[in-house]
Amino acid sequence: MLTAKQFELLNFIHQRLEETGISPSFEEMKEALGLKSKSGIHRLISALEERSFLRRLPNRARALEVIKLPDMGQETAVKLNKDIIETVQKKSLPDLPANSIPVAANDVIEIPLHGKIAAGVPIEAMEGQNSLAVPLALLGSGEHYALEVSGDSMVEAGIFDGDYALIKRTQTARDGEIVVALVRNEEATLKYLRKNGPNIQLDPANVAYEPQIYPAEEVAIQGTLAGLLRRYH
Repeated sequence: MLTAKQFELLNFIHQRLEETGISPSFEEMKEALGLKSKSGIHRLISALEERSFLRRLPNRARALEVIKLPDMGQETAVKLNKDIIETVQKKSLPDLPANSIPVAANDVIEIPLHGKIAAGVPIEAMEGQNSLAVPLALLGSGEHYALEVSGDSMVEAGIFDGDYALIKRTQTARDGEIVVALVRNEEATLKYLRKNGPNIQLDPANVAYEPQIYPAEEVAIQGTLAGLLRRYH
């Protein structure tokens, strides 16, 4: 027997496939079920796969196939169970802050992947609208995005060419933090932030590179480093 959310998601995917022939996105599924993050959708899809209700088609993005649907008895039971659970929760459970909910080690969330960012001479960033699956445990609170690192100027900080920098979106940062700095509103780079009077100094973590110094008004903070993902070939 499926849980209420499993049944709700399976029915939503089935209806969307019937209407358009295309699987809904994780964002659409999240909104349809009223969930706060896509990690819950990943768990539901995995559970439906294990129970042979759903199948992911290989080598195709957003490709899901509904193998079977529950019978009407299941639908009635699930709806009744959902109503009972919601009633009990409203009466007995206090509101909990988001950070009090434990995160499973294998929870995954998709965040925007905005092209490449230089860890050397500044290059353009914030291009593209792909996504990257990231373990939720690597991220804290707030909104995040990812950038692919290009260059070697941050190797002494453990950041290498081809790594994915996980960035918390913010316009402020403390002295000494690793930031995404947008220079003159056209180029972005990943560096240590140093505030030096009226200037901003962007320090590399590689002795082969010199610090970059700009008037403070020419530098805008786009985010701070929250984590890294690395591919091994």
